[in-house]
Formats: sequence, C-alpha cells, structure tokens
Amino acid sequence: MAPELSSGTGLYIDGAWRGQSHPGLDVFNPATGHLVGSVAAATKQDVDDAIGAAARAFPDWSGLAPDQRSGFLRSAYQQVVSRSHELARILTLEQGKPIAEAEGEVLWGAEFLLWYAEEIRRPWGEILASNSANQRLIARRRPRGVVACITPWNFPSSMILRKVAPAIAAGNTVVVKPAEQTPLSAVALFEILHEVGLPAGVVNLVCGEPDVVGGALTSSRHVRQISFTGSAEVGRIIVEKAASTMAKVSLELGGSAPALVFADADLDLAADKLSFSKFQASGQTCIAVNRIYVERSIADEFGLLLAKRAAGRRVGNGLDEGVDVGPLIDRKAVSKVRSHLDDAISRGARVLVGGGAPEGFDPDRFLDPTVVVDVPPDALIAREETFGPVAPIIAFDDEREALELANGTEYGLAAYLFTRDLGRAYRIGESLDFGMVAVNDGALGWVQAPFGGIKGSGDGREGGRWGLEEFLDVQYLSFNF
Repeated sequence: MAPELSSGTGLYIDGAWRGQSHPGLDVFNPATGHLVGSVAAATKQDVDDAIGAAARAFPDWSGLAPDQRSGFLRSAYQQVVSRSHELARILTLEQGKPIAEAEGEVLWGAEFLLWYAEEIRRPWGEILASNSANQRLIARRRPRGVVACITPWNFPSSMILRKVAPAIAAGNTVVVKPAEQTPLSAVALFEILHEVGLPAGVVNLVCGEPDVVGGALTSSRHVRQISFTGSAEVGRIIVEKAASTMAKVSLELGGSAPALVFADADLDLAADKLSFSKFQASGQTCIAVNRIYVERSIADEFGLLLAKRAAGRRVGNGLDEGVDVGPLIDRKAVSKVRSHLDDAISRGARVLVGGGAPEGFDPDRFLDPTVVVDVPPDALIAREETFGPVAPIIAFDDEREALELANGTEYGLAAYLFTRDLGRAYRIGESLDFGMVAVNDGALGWVQAPFGGIKGSGDGREGGRWGLEEFLDVQYLSFNF
C-alpha cells in the first residue's frame, strides 16, 4: 500500500539533508494501521557527524548578539504559524490526535519560538559586592555547548520547539532525536528551520532507533547537556549512561496526576476541566489527571457529571470532522489501559460509561472515554500511570486523607485541586508534593510558566525564564586592577 505521505529523509546534519540510501524507519497511522511514510534511520556515524557539526557551529552561533539569534526564531515562528494546518495534518496522521487538537499543539509549540526570541534579548547577570575598591565580581550566564534533545511521541511537534527554542536562543547548538513512532513532524519542522537560514550545524536531526541514536548521544564527550521527555524507566537509563561524560541531564518524566474535588467546589466547572485534562490526546499526556479523589458526600453526583461529559465525546479517526478523541498510539498502549480497567473492575469498581471500543472501530486501536467509580485506592489504575482515556473516581472523607492519597506516589509532576475555599486552596495546594498544581483548572502548559516535576518525575523546567536558564551555565568573573 502506498504511504499517505511521501517518504523522505530523516537526517538533517550540518545544514543538509542526507540518508536517502539508508534503511527506512516506517511510520504508521494509529487510527488505520496504514503506512504513513518512512524516514532514514540514523547510524552511529550519522549521530557522531551531527554532534561534530553542532560542536563546530557552536563558537560562531554563541558569539552572535542575542538580537541576531532572535531574528531566526521570529522567522521560524511566522513560518510555523502560516503552515499550521499542514503541520497539523502530518501530526494527526502519525500520532492520531484530532486535527483541531493537533493544530492547537502546533500553534502552542510556535509560541515558544516567539517567547524565547524575546526572552533572550532581556539582560541578565549580577554584579556582586566586592572585597576592595579595586575589585569587581560579576556573575554571568553563558551557553553550554552541544545539547541533545530527545522528544516523545505524544506531543511530537510542540516538544521539539519547547526544547529547541530556548536552547538555540541561549546560544547552544542542538541535535534532536524524535520518537521513532512520530518522526514526520520533526522532519517538517526542520524543513522550516532550514528555510529560515539557520547557519549549518546549529540544528541537527537524527531519526532512528533509541539504542543507536540515544546510545551515541549519551556517550559523546562533546554533548554537554541532554534534555529528555519520556518515561521514568528510560530517564533512569539516560542518567546512568550520561554519568560517564558528566553531561547535565534535564528530565521531564512520567506522572500519575491526582485531582482533589472538594464538596464546596463548582462541580460543573470541575467536570468540564477534568474532562479536558483526562481525554485530551486520548489520555496520553504526562499531566493527564490519572486519579480523581472526590469528597464522599458528592462522589456519586460528580461521577454522573463526568460520565455525561465523557459520553458526549466523539471517538474516531483524527482527520474526520467532529472527532474529539482519537486512537491510542498502538496495541501495547490499549492493552495496558484495558489491564488497568479490568483490575479495577475485579476489585469492585463500576463502569459508568465506556469501557469498550466504539462500534465499528478496531478494539486494538480505540477505546471509548471511560469513567469508573468505587475504585479502591490500591487498584493498579490508582497506583500506576494509565496513559489512556479512563477516569477513576475514588472517594475520600477529609483533607488529611485526600493529601495522603494524592501524595502517595513516586511521581511529582502535576496535580489538580477544586474548591471555592481560598484558605483550603492555599493550604492543600502548597501541601501537594508536585512540581505544578492547578487550582480550579485542568491545564498547566503555559509558555511563560515553569513546566516540570520533582521526585520520580524529573527535575528540569521548560517554559518562561526558567526554561532559558535550564540551557545556561553560570560563570563567575573576579576582576582585580
């Protein structure tokens, strides 16, 4: 069967495309199983060449004035915005999310180009108190060098720009390794970065298998920083491998996000916001609410409100008009979600809505938005990250119990809290052991805010000035005269 998109190269190294004769990495549409296209799979030599090109480009790129680097980011922003629908279609074909959601992701990613085009122009640094009249102490920030950016399949467009924009704005050069399931979005973005005239070697793309590409990136002494978004399991492997070169590792790993809904909350608002959080990208986001703890007196009422919203979401191929929820990324993902759901049911949980595949759709690819109630706290779905469109509701009796349940996880990325009590919002919000907490909302990904977690969810930050500082070293100068 012919691919839905034309095949192309997946290697952009030192300002040129290469790899036309390489073995192809096939990409499949998760909604249909059809071949979408293929890209060249990088060899270790390709990755070494990309790192070498980035290292050679670094002195000149970092030596440019911030305004000069800013101009390239602005041009890229304009191109991404003007081609957002085209980029969204590519994203939907390889990842599956609804086309409107895909275009929203593309435009959100573009915002990081614009934000860091401005942020790099703002002065930073500090003059410290000196010890004598003929001494001056200065602390300044400077770029690190070559940065390896490893991105996930669930946000294949925005995660590239969220890493690349601050890294190159700060004066670093980059080598990007996209997820092997979704390399086509990366290829399309790099075509834009090439067209805006970035100097050769500033940005490099190496698609391919994790063992080959990741192994070369984590073992190179020329790579000064690795920025990774993905699973906790892979994050630990990267940290272990990067230890040999002492590269800085910035991690944004998995999450098992809790939501606490108190009896005084606006329940319709909570149901709306948590429905968005849970079912966006078919529940395949690191900050998707994974566990919903509801005060016992309103648990039944809230379950029905959330079930009504889940039932109103249309499931289907992301390219079809009116679709709200697309397929899961692959059969393995569906199997995991079903195992979590089956475990909860075996422990006494009840399905209010969903639980199966929509009529006429492949049950190995699709799953209806699902709400389950009477879920025991020790069920798999309450202890592990489900990464699918299933919302479990667990009752609690008081604030202390709610906090114990919410904080009882190795993860610490995102949490949600719904209450009308301002004192409770501060009290509970500050006690939640997570890097990000949304009060009366179901979204956290704002370009100006520091996105990231603690504990088993990593320690890096992306977004805002924190996202820029993540890619900069601190240098202290002592002048004496």
